[in-house]
Amino acid sequence: MKIVNHLLFDNNNKQVDFKPTPNKGGTYTPQYLVMHYTASTSEKGSINWFLNKEAQASAHLLIDTDGSITQFAPFNIVTWHAGISEWNGLTGLNKFSIGIELVNAGRLAKSGSTWISQLDKKTIPDSDVIIATHRNETTSNGWQVYSDIQLQVAAEIAALLVKTYSLKDVIGHDEIAPHRKSDPGPAFPMASFRSRAMGRKAATAVPFVTSTSVNIRSGAGTQFITVSDPLPKNTTVEILKREGNWSLVDVTDHIHGLNDIEGWVFSKYLIAK
Repeated sequence: MKIVNHLLFDNNNKQVDFKPTPNKGGTYTPQYLVMHYTASTSEKGSINWFLNKEAQASAHLLIDTDGSITQFAPFNIVTWHAGISEWNGLTGLNKFSIGIELVNAGRLAKSGSTWISQLDKKTIPDSDVIIATHRNETTSNGWQVYSDIQLQVAAEIAALLVKTYSLKDVIGHDEIAPHRKSDPGPAFPMASFRSRAMGRKAATAVPFVTSTSVNIRSGAGTQFITVSDPLPKNTTVEILKREGNWSLVDVTDHIHGLNDIEGWVFSKYLIAK
């Protein structure tokens, strides 16, 4: 990808879909990149929201679950994504940051045994849900996972933005407005994403941790025997492959006196580190 005159072009040298938002300010020099989720499962709904003047909200980019990209303003124009916010002595981060929104329901609600998006009431399958505690909270909740292609595209763009604009850091909305915002949330791999965007050395595989004590089995299902005692909460693992609601993991921590444990765990109990 590349940036020409503050507009994003894809890997085929084609400008990404550009839909100018009325919700914007003047020119500025960005210092940070702020990551968000939309709280909606709908790309179309999110686009329409950012094009609605009454919404008083926007971002520079929207990335859908399939990796498709929409740009709403050039990167040197202020958009309204941060709201009341503070970071490193700066207040009102709209004036200092580029905003990327990822189509993702974020925090989910429970209806019986079903997880649903709180905003648009869409059902979220169990395979797309993790149970995790937000960094600013004390109780666990269901969160929609981000798609692999969505994260890959976002990471590529983030690295390009950091390089092009000499950005100081990549941060979450929940870091600059911790008392009122929870995005991008615990399903987002902020540590590894930030490292990749900033060009810091990071492991090839994205690490995950267990959100609770969890059984590790010889196969992808409860009918398979456990290969060790349950993995404790906050055990670090690397995902080798996925099969339905299950993930084959390599345990990177020293657990139960063992240095090399490999097996299957239920995916919803894994959080990107």
